[in-house]
Amino acid sequence: VQYAVLRMLYECPGLDQVTLAQRVALDTSTTADLAVRLEAKGLIVREVLPRRQRRLLLTPAGVELLTHLIPSVKELRAGLFDGMGEDDSQELMRLLRKFVHLNNEQSRAPLRVGDES
Repeated sequence: VQYAVLRMLYECPGLDQVTLAQRVALDTSTTADLAVRLEAKGLIVREVLPRRQRRLLLTPAGVELLTHLIPSVKELRAGLFDGMGEDDSQELMRLLRKFVHLNNEQSRAPLRVGDES
């Protein structure tokens, strides 16, 4: 979960906590607690916005950690598909996307229309 949050902030710097929660499919209280922990570790900073919102940004330490993690995560993901051909891998991903879409409303943090990109 922490990796997903860090990765999203790397790709979309300055997201507010509510938008971040939607994008990584977490509820807002979990995201707020996670942000406090990541800030305590020095990996993000939380800037106060109007209406008590918080904008989240990676610190240099957060960027450094993430850039070290990305290759390992890519290797791990590639290993999950070892032994599967390209067609089978694509079919599995298609079916997983369909499964997620069909069960979206049962999620604690359902994707809204337009969030699935």
